[in-house]
Parts: sequence; C-alpha cells; structure tokens
Amino acid sequence: MSSASANETQPLLEGERSTSPLPPSRTSTLLFEPEAGPASAVGSGEPLALGLLLKSLLVDSIPVTLSYVLQNSIQTVSVLVVGRLGPHELSVAAFSFMLATIGEIVSRWCVALGGTTALDTLGSQAYTGGDPKSLSVHFQRCLILLWLLFIPVGFLWANLEPILLFLGQQPDLSRDVQRFMSMLLLGAPGYIGFESLKKYLQCQGIMRASTIVLILISPINLILNVFFVHYTPLGLLGSPAAISVTLTLCFLFLGIFAYFSPAHRANNTWVTANITTVLNARSCIQFLSLAIPGILMVGTEWAAFEIVALAAGHLGPLPLAAQSVIMTADQVLNNIPFGIGVAASTRVGSLIGGRHAQGAKQASHASALLSSIIGLLIMIVLLACRNVFGYVFSEDEEVIRRVSKVMPLVASFQIWDCLAGSCGGVLRGLGRQHLGAMFNLIAYYVLALPMGIALAFLPQMQLGLQGLWIGQVVALTIIALGEYAFIWLAIDWEREVQLCIEQNEAEAKRLRVHD
Repeated sequence: MSSASANETQPLLEGERSTSPLPPSRTSTLLFEPEAGPASAVGSGEPLALGLLLKSLLVDSIPVTLSYVLQNSIQTVSVLVVGRLGPHELSVAAFSFMLATIGEIVSRWCVALGGTTALDTLGSQAYTGGDPKSLSVHFQRCLILLWLLFIPVGFLWANLEPILLFLGQQPDLSRDVQRFMSMLLLGAPGYIGFESLKKYLQCQGIMRASTIVLILISPINLILNVFFVHYTPLGLLGSPAAISVTLTLCFLFLGIFAYFSPAHRANNTWVTANITTVLNARSCIQFLSLAIPGILMVGTEWAAFEIVALAAGHLGPLPLAAQSVIMTADQVLNNIPFGIGVAASTRVGSLIGGRHAQGAKQASHASALLSSIIGLLIMIVLLACRNVFGYVFSEDEEVIRRVSKVMPLVASFQIWDCLAGSCGGVLRGLGRQHLGAMFNLIAYYVLALPMGIALAFLPQMQLGLQGLWIGQVVALTIIALGEYAFIWLAIDWEREVQLCIEQNEAEAKRLRVHD
C-alpha cells in the first residue's frame, strides 16, 4: 500500500502517471491512489467525480461487452449456419444452446460464467488490497475446482435424451439435442479455462485481451462451422464440433497472449503454486462459498428462460421457432448488461480492496445509471426494428410475424435487464452472490414463471408466447429494483472495506505468497 495519507488521495485519470508503488494498470483500475495507513485502517476516501466514474466504467465495459458479444457470436454463427439446413435443425441448434444455459446441473456455460464470479470478488479485492500474487493462486484454484464441478454436468449432458422425453419433448428433437450436446462436451474444458483466465486478466485491469483473441478467432469459427456442417458427413453435429475446437483455441490463444503481455508481466501477479496451496481446504471452501451462489445467480436466470423455451415447445413448432429467434438474439444482447456488470464488479471490488469505501459506493450508483441509459437505447432500437428483426434468422413469414408481436415486450425487458446486470455486478464485487441468487429464485420461480405460464396456457387467457414474456419482464423488474434498493439502503460500505482487509490478511497467511 502507498505511504501517502488518505487526505492526499486524488482521482487518477487513466493514462496519468501515478506516484503509487502499484503498477500503472493497477492504479488505473482503482482510479485513485490507494490509501495508506496500518493494514487494519479503513478509509472512506475522497469522493470521485460522477463523470470520471461513468467514463471509466464505459471505457472498461466496451471491450468486456464486445468480448462477450463476440464470444456469444460463436454459437450465434452456428445457429445461422445450421438454420439454413431447415426448421428442425434450427430448432435443435437453438434449443441445445438454450439448454446449455440452464444452470449448474446441466450446463458448462453456468459453471464457467457463474463459477468465475468468485474471481470478481476475491481477485479484484486481492489485487488492490492484498498480495497481488495471490490473484494467480485464486485463478489456479478457480480452474481446478470448476473443472471438477463440470464432471457431473458432463455426465448429464451425455444422457440428456431420457430427461427431455420425460419433460414431454418430441423424440427426434430429444435424440438430436443429446447428440448435439454430447459433441459440445469436448469444448467444455477450454471454455471454463478461457472464462477463468479472462477474469484473472480483468481483475488486473487488462480488459482488451479477450476481445483481441476473439476478434482473431471469430473468422476461424465461421470457417470451421461452414466446413464441418456443409462439407463433411457430420452435418448438424459439425456445429458443436466446430464450437469445441473454437473454444479450445480461445483458451490457448489467451494463454499465449497473457504469457507475452507486457502489462501482465509488469503487474507481477504470477506465481506457480503447489497443489497443496491451491487446494487449501479453507481457501477452497471460501471460493466455493462464492462460486456456487454465483453459479446459482447466473443459472437461475438462464434456467428460467429455458423453462420458457420448454413451455414454448408445447405451444407448437412456430412459437418454438419464434422463441428460438428471440432467445438467440437476447443471448447476444444479454452480454451488454453482463459486460457492464463485469466492469462494475471489478471497479467496486478494486475500490473496496484499495480501502476507498466512498468511491465504491459512488461506482455502484454510476454503474446503475450507465446501464439504465444503455438499456433505454437498446429498447428504442428493438422497437424500431421489430417488424424486420426476424428476417435475420428465418425466412418464414409466420415466424417473423410472431417475433414482431413479442418484440415490444422483449424491448421493454432490456432496461430492467441492464439495470439488473450492473446491480448483480456490484453484488459480485462485494461477495454477495447469494443475494443475487435469492432475488432470482423469488422473482422467477415464485412469481414470474407461474404468472407467465398461466397467461400463456389458461383458457381464459391464452396469450401464448406473449404471456410467457410478460412473466419475464415482471421478473427482471422485481430483480432490478430489489437489488438496487438493497445496494442503496442496506450496504455499509466502510464495513465492507474492513471485511475485505480481514479476508486478505487471512488469505495471505494461508497462502504464504511473497514477491
């Protein structure tokens, strides 16, 4: 920590020279010079300018969001390529990817995206408030534990057909979805590794690395999809084969980038820890106490959308095709609030780790404001394009008409999705993943899903796909307003700083990591 006094702490614009002993990338992550004093001291810090916070969050969120959009485009490209084979193949591909986001029980996506949220908390706080080399140990622990968590997931993916039949899905769809997802298993280790390594770099303020890698990989993914699907006997199965290769390449390319990155070397965060240190029982319990609620936080939301997809399947092939189009698009759009949430969690975690309670509080409000503005802009664009949006994914006029009818609800959904994304990021930065999971469980499973299913299927209602989406809009409204109210009214920011100091000191003792 710096030996400057708390009174001398000033906001630091990205690119300015810092007198702090921390590397420049670490001070730019903080946006202020870390506070000094005894290790147990808690400082509120000087207030940070709203404009500076908004700018820094936007600058951080753009490459992160672009990274997630490009990452999601890997499967979107597959849906587009496979969709040209016919309506059945389109439904299989889109349905399989929606199943791939159902939650910790049947999904590598949630194990990776949800499990790595523990690094949002532990990594960002350790990087600015503890021994920076402990960040690399957190990363290694994350990688091993999430690979282990995925083993039962892989078993279920390989035996998914009887589960889908039990849930009432068509036999041919159930068979092909199991074949599709069994092939997709091959890319799971690479995907988990890529997500973990990406978070490790983001905790250091290295936001653009994954974006650069994905820009390089995206054309390779398109070529692989076209080749495997249309020019090999694999056909439909060529899509998951191409994705598995692509995700493995993403992990390898990002690892090479990190190894040769001057910024990563300057941060001096890497240490190769022995397996006993990495799998220290208390540290693993601490990690899992954040990772498992993080998986639930991500998984409960996406599982709710999967339930909507299953319900849409009972409405008939055309509503299912329309839902597949909407969900494929929404999975891309969802990366925008998720990217803002990552920027918010890194910012809040770094400020808490740097003992800047007031700055962390301001960053939480700034991220909510930024996400609401972006959500409003997305809503306006979707409403303007609602009558032609379906043509991107399908040439069937009836599918396009049904997409157009539901699009106003999907558009209004975006404001609350963006606000919930930023608030979820703040909760992850504070290590409160369990609260996000609780809000999701209540909003979706107690209130919104029963309401949506009733509106869709009850004889006196029969709103079909529109009824299902009304429930989704209600859920996100409750989650967004509930999480923001909690952050605004219930968080003791100076207490959060003190808890972080105690946690970092305990971890340093356990790890015994030295420069």
